[in-house]
Amino acid sequence: MWTVMESPVGDLRIVSDGEAVTAAYFAPFELARITAPLGERDDTHPVLVEAARQLRAYFAGELREFDLPLAPGGTAYQQRVWEALRAIPYGETTSYGEIAARLGQPVGAARAVGLANGRNPIALIVPCHRVIGANGTLTGYAGGLERKQVLLDLERGTDGGSERLF
Repeated sequence: MWTVMESPVGDLRIVSDGEAVTAAYFAPFELARITAPLGERDDTHPVLVEAARQLRAYFAGELREFDLPLAPGGTAYQQRVWEALRAIPYGETTSYGEIAARLGQPVGAARAVGLANGRNPIALIVPCHRVIGANGTLTGYAGGLERKQVLLDLERGTDGGSERLF
């Protein structure tokens, strides 16, 4: 089941298996890589309603840490990377190499971290936008670099408000 919510960074489709959030991704939805079945739209399911509520609070600057049941589908390695992403504090960034080091891997494993980061099916809630290049530059983001910059600015309190940008 799924729902769509409007946000300052464009429409978000939130997907659930009925127990947990399995995906959240940006429009255009036909371009999203999603492995979980969508099922029917359900704008009233408690998991989806709560996810949308928390996302609205995040965009309003009222929520810094999501508290939702999550069930992203992925390999054991991807799951480890996504768990490391969830440990990046609100408003902060880290590099792919730093995440590799936290996972006990050499900095050379940064590329593998980047690949796992790019497969994150739960945008925003699992904050892959907080990962940047080792030199501090913005690097690939499935939602686009402009959207990534908007999210980082929002978390740093330097956004221009919560008007719709996409």
